[in-house]
Amino acid sequence: MKAMIFAAGLGTRLKPLTDTCPKALVPVSGKPMLEHLLLKLKKAGFDEIIINVHHLAPKILSFLKDNNNFGLQIHISDETDRLLDTGGGLAKAFPLLCPSGIAASPEGECFLIHNVDILSNCDLQGLIRRHRQSNACATLLVSHRQTSRYLLFDESDSLCGWINKSTMETKPAGFRYEAGRYQEYAFSGIQVVSPALFKYLPSGNYSIIDFYLSVCHDIKIQCYAEDDLQLIDIGKPETLEKAEEFLGKL
Repeated sequence: MKAMIFAAGLGTRLKPLTDTCPKALVPVSGKPMLEHLLLKLKKAGFDEIIINVHHLAPKILSFLKDNNNFGLQIHISDETDRLLDTGGGLAKAFPLLCPSGIAASPEGECFLIHNVDILSNCDLQGLIRRHRQSNACATLLVSHRQTSRYLLFDESDSLCGWINKSTMETKPAGFRYEAGRYQEYAFSGIQVVSPALFKYLPSGNYSIIDFYLSVCHDIKIQCYAEDDLQLIDIGKPETLEKAEEFLGKL
């Protein structure tokens, strides 16, 4: 099975650590966050991994080489010339994820997409199963985590919109928020996509969530709220400090 790791970010929230170390290699409990994720993916049955790189990319490549790719088949989606954000990064990686093309993709094929700075107890195979049971182009792992910004889903778990509760800004353009009408969830940074999604993805630099919001009324983007999900975003200093305790609980 294939998975993609978003590891190209600048890691600006973790400065000055990331001035000389790519975010993916920032240590958590003595191991780089990339190593934690690769080992989790390997344990879950993923054997072919695509990693996008940009900031201090040679250090990530050297780390993988020094560790023999952790026994995995790893491909690099090189964004060193231009950082493409999550949407553009996913589009650029299409030939690596789906080399045979959309039309020739095996029935039921799908790909896990995982931010490098997320630690969780997510049942990745359960997420894959949930996606395969639907006709969705993408399944987003979500939670009830408290935040100011929420993705909004209808009763059939389909994405409808987004709201910033602090400013009451909404997306997409023209969307009207009605309190109590929608399921309000925070995105986890973990998702599964089908090959069919790639026929809609444009090239360029853009957020995958903004893209989903722009097309959610034309294609199905669904949510999956896993029971008892525990998750932490270690891409910021205050949560990086708590990561070792979090790993101990897992």
